[in-house]
Amino acid sequence: MTTKKDIRKFFLEERLNLPDEQAQALNRRLLEQVQELDYTGVGTLHLFLPISEKKEVDTWPLAAWLRERFPAIRLALSRADMKTGEMFHYAWEAHTALVKNKFGIPEPAGGDELPATDIDLVFVPLLAFDREGQRVGYGKGMYDRFLKECRPDVRTVGLSLFEPVEKITDTDAWDVPLHTVVTPAHIYHFKQF
Repeated sequence: MTTKKDIRKFFLEERLNLPDEQAQALNRRLLEQVQELDYTGVGTLHLFLPISEKKEVDTWPLAAWLRERFPAIRLALSRADMKTGEMFHYAWEAHTALVKNKFGIPEPAGGDELPATDIDLVFVPLLAFDREGQRVGYGKGMYDRFLKECRPDVRTVGLSLFEPVEKITDTDAWDVPLHTVVTPAHIYHFKQF
């Protein structure tokens, strides 16, 4: 199991088969780890909201913690155009209306659009990652395109319920490796800022 296709299939099944109590415990521990990160210099932070049907990392408690602990940090969410693969970014205010798209992703219905270059830190969804900071997502490449639109100094932090695989063998130049990945048990750093 070293290719994206095989890794994607395996970890999606692993996540979907997690008993609810275990998934909740993993998400609590993951949040504790994320609270250990350094948020110095972060003005705008991009977050993803989970597809609950796919048992993605539950970022709702993370958003609540960030709003309480760092009220000066502006949170941002994206809305995706699934036909073009483009992502459009919006400030996520307390009054921002959210709607689920056809894939079950909660997205902002509108609001103040932000350029990707305004974002200082991106929390990145993933199914799996390897010991070099490469990630496996759902295979559409949307986050890779988005991250290439960000400033070169943007910090990228993957959130994973599972520990890394040894190596993803079919990465290419289009893939954007992560700086950091947080799991319930560890914080992995791959690049220095």
